Amino acid sequence: MSRAFTREEDSENAIAGIGERPVSPHRNLVTEHGLAQIESELAELRDELAKAEKRADRERIALISRDLRYWTARRESAELSVPEPGSDLVRFGMGVTLEGDDDRKVHWKIVGEDEADPAKGSISHVSPMAVALFGKKVGEIAAVNGREWEIVKLSDS
Repeated sequence: MSRAFTREEDSENAIAGIGERPVSPHRNLVTEHGLAQIESELAELRDELAKAEKRADRERIALISRDLRYWTARRESAELSVPEPGSDLVRFGMGVTLEGDDDRKVHWKIVGEDEADPAKGSISHVSPMAVALFGKKVGEIAAVNGREWEIVKLSDS
């Protein structure tokens, strides 16, 4: 058998073995920004797929198709949730400023899983911190990983 045939078969097996991106079992709550991110991701992937199909790049087509299936599923299950203006309870989509035992302050916005980026100040609504904060008011304490955080401010963003 020619080595060329072996390489092609290996390539086909690699493509077949990429697997699906796991979809979270949690409700797919999204902010307006998160919904826009999903739409943008879908548009970008559709453009990339068209380019990959023109080049007949089978591996890239398989990867993009997998990501398209993921983002399509996320778009179909997305539940837009906007916090009630002026709410005094921590809710999805709100910003929460916390103060730790060491007087250090942090600010988190509670967002959907796909838009969460802790390095940029946003956490997923299913994260331990968000779960500990939900339903609490300014002045209340949230305990996470053995640390206590006082809620010092709520904002709509």
